[in-house]
Amino acid sequence: MIEIIPNLHPVFVHFTVALLIIAAITHLLSHFLPNGELANQMTIVARWNLWLGAGFTLLTVAAGWYAFYTVAHDAPSHIAMVEHRNWAMATFAVFLGIAGWEFYLSRRGKGKGWLFTGLLVIAAGLLLSTAWHGGELVYRYGLGVMSMPKAEGTGQSHDHGAGTTTGKTGHAHAPETQPHKD
Repeated sequence: MIEIIPNLHPVFVHFTVALLIIAAITHLLSHFLPNGELANQMTIVARWNLWLGAGFTLLTVAAGWYAFYTVAHDAPSHIAMVEHRNWAMATFAVFLGIAGWEFYLSRRGKGKGWLFTGLLVIAAGLLLSTAWHGGELVYRYGLGVMSMPKAEGTGQSHDHGAGTTTGKTGHAHAPETQPHKD
């Protein structure tokens, strides 16, 4: 089996976020189009993004639950993990409800109203907050990532290009007076 370090949660979560945000944006945009073929097509795109996003959310939550119990962590990062999990579970419940509502509306041939779209936009805000908390786990607490090797000895430093300076670590960086160019 392919080893994914630390687990599959980071793989699925990006699909969840992208599909559900696109669903919210396209539903919102469809309200501003005149009734017609384009508005109907936007609604179909939004609907399918919502349903696919809800499906990926099931995978994301399952992988996240596994990660919650298997990723090595300390006390401060555990508090952050619990906060992310709580946001994620609430957001998951809201999106499942909205996806079910959308399914009901589509089966009955009913259009969505501003209440539906408003709740979807609020849910997208919850999702972005959940994603931000997940990003904090990775970038602030270093959870789920392997540490970078330390630059020691000769041949361990590298240069990013012209106009860079090498600091104490042997890692080259652009001077503070110029923007970094790769």
